[in-house]
Amino acid sequence: NPLRSKTPKLHDPLSLSSSFEFLKSHLHQNPETHPPNSPIFKVLLFKKGRPLVSSSIEEEDGVAPSWHLGWIDLADCKTILGKHGVQLTESSLVYLGSRAEEHVVYWAMDVVENGELATELSNRKQLCFVEVRTLMMATDWTDSWVMGDLAIAGHGRALLEWHNQSRFCGHCGDKTVPKEAGRMKQCSNELCKKSVYPRLDPVVIMLVIDRENNRVLLGRQSRFVPRMWSCLAGFIEPGESLEEAVRREAYEETGIEVGEVVYHSSQPWP
Repeated sequence: NPLRSKTPKLHDPLSLSSSFEFLKSHLHQNPETHPPNSPIFKVLLFKKGRPLVSSSIEEEDGVAPSWHLGWIDLADCKTILGKHGVQLTESSLVYLGSRAEEHVVYWAMDVVENGELATELSNRKQLCFVEVRTLMMATDWTDSWVMGDLAIAGHGRALLEWHNQSRFCGHCGDKTVPKEAGRMKQCSNELCKKSVYPRLDPVVIMLVIDRENNRVLLGRQSRFVPRMWSCLAGFIEPGESLEEAVRREAYEETGIEVGEVVYHSSQPWP
């Protein structure tokens, strides 16, 4: 994820805390009063987990259509959403990260189903909401920039989905409110104030190899597109090591017992 590769220092204008203060200034004050070192803000809208993207429609010379994330400047985003009765506030935006070389801070926001909004975005910006899995299948994995966009889309989707699923405190049942630019939530009950952080579900992904016959074991789900196969995968259970999870999941899904387990690398999920 190119937005998370380097964490700005606490008092850096691009840091989470500084960016959030600048954001509130941009949303509630006259633009002419903004501090001169204020970063540029860009917003990525999501609808039902689908990020806003721009893509080429026609294939050329056998090359699949290309795409990129549909970032919108904060001022444009505020104007577009305002026309459709959606108020842009600091509590509705989630901090994704920054690019120091561009002096830009990136945010994510979830929008409700709104046909008129989707139509305006399509007509005005040539943008549309697309499933992350669809983007993954349309991505050239040798293109580092697009792969970075895919990681950002997954990051934003995961955070917004967590926000939607953690609207109430699991301890007392009262509503939760966003804190730290959307990176955590807190119970609104003054007697509770329980802090809630994004949920992480550890997963193992394994490629089972038959070394003697030079073959690998792949799986396929009914919802996969034609000719799509994948490695086996599954969630790690409480008290389970990575190796134990690999062996258990492989046996549960295929009935095959796995021997030596060798760690390869890691990736975010989704």
